[in-house]
Amino acid sequence: MAERTNLHKAGRQGTGKRPYTGSRARTINRTRPSERSRERIIRRAHAMDYSILFLVLFLVGFGLIMIYSTSSYKGGLYYNDPAYWLKRQALFAGVGAVAMLIIARLDYHLWKSRDILIYVYYGLTVFLLLFTLVFAAVSHGSKRWIGVGPVRFQPSEAAKVSLILILAIYISRNARQMRDTRGIMITFLMVAPIIGLVGVENLSTCIILLAITVIMIFVASSKYVPFFFMGGVAGLGVGVLLLTASYRLERITTWLHPETSEKGMQTMQGLYAIGSGGLFGKGLGQSMQKMGFLPETHNDMIFSIVCEELGLFGAICVIALYFILLWRFLRVAMKSTDLFGSMIVVGAIAHIGIQVFINIGVVTNTIPNTGIPLPFISYGGTSMLFLLVEMGLVLSVSRYTR
Repeated sequence: MAERTNLHKAGRQGTGKRPYTGSRARTINRTRPSERSRERIIRRAHAMDYSILFLVLFLVGFGLIMIYSTSSYKGGLYYNDPAYWLKRQALFAGVGAVAMLIIARLDYHLWKSRDILIYVYYGLTVFLLLFTLVFAAVSHGSKRWIGVGPVRFQPSEAAKVSLILILAIYISRNARQMRDTRGIMITFLMVAPIIGLVGVENLSTCIILLAITVIMIFVASSKYVPFFFMGGVAGLGVGVLLLTASYRLERITTWLHPETSEKGMQTMQGLYAIGSGGLFGKGLGQSMQKMGFLPETHNDMIFSIVCEELGLFGAICVIALYFILLWRFLRVAMKSTDLFGSMIVVGAIAHIGIQVFINIGVVTNTIPNTGIPLPFISYGGTSMLFLLVEMGLVLSVSRYTR
């Protein structure tokens, strides 16, 4: 009896012979899909996550309103056009929205459909960053922008999306290597040149790229010890970059003592704006700090004007929108049918989350001042364009979730 039971189990476990014959076998075969049919079921697209689409478009629309509110005074004063910065941002937002919807309709597997694509992304990113270091004009003390006709292009923003794709492709194809220290370090060293090239002229974006890399590798790995080594290397690299540029050390001094520092005016005026907003703010468009008192009101410091005009309530609502957006990202990452899709969304979570944290931390003087825009809200055409391209990738992954 035991021998018959063992033979029955062996037959069902796949010796190449069917354990059942006749009508019962046909019934079992009809109810058990083949591997190829299961793949087709997994890859069959459905509706995208419209909650993500709504949140992104709402934040973009809110950002356009705040850009007009914060820049109308200076636009009318310097360009005789209160909507000068609004028009430029709206143009990039429109192009980015179209790109987002097109990418969202594509199967995200196309971005790794050929083995050579990862080398194309890597080579093009390194080329643009090197080109920027050599040929870009100095602006605000750094070489960050490439002029393309009347439009200025910032390659470091494109590097964020490129880095996410490169890591997602590599990790998905070398998932077993993420289980040991050697594989983790190889992955980190592979993208280190991109991070280093950005860090030469843009330390804040370098920190974001570093955070994206560490978080994506950490999620894909079951090891913990290598990340202490990576943290040490990253800290050493940041320290070297700080020592090689005196203005970066001045930012730390300004952060510690903004009230006595010669360059602490921006921080102090930002804090005045936040404090004067109260619980519900002065009202949309009623800010006083935007009247020439606070620099970069439509860019890095826009959150302080949000606090002044909409108060603590408005600030909490904006932060809550980001938390909801990241939560929806997390659900898409957990329901993705493959590691490649999950890694794309994890990269987007790291990018948006870290950038929001740094921007609000700078505005509230929690961390030293850095030039990081608030995603979807701050002025910045290149940033807006590539953020929406990144959202298109996330929406594409959401169409192929379980």
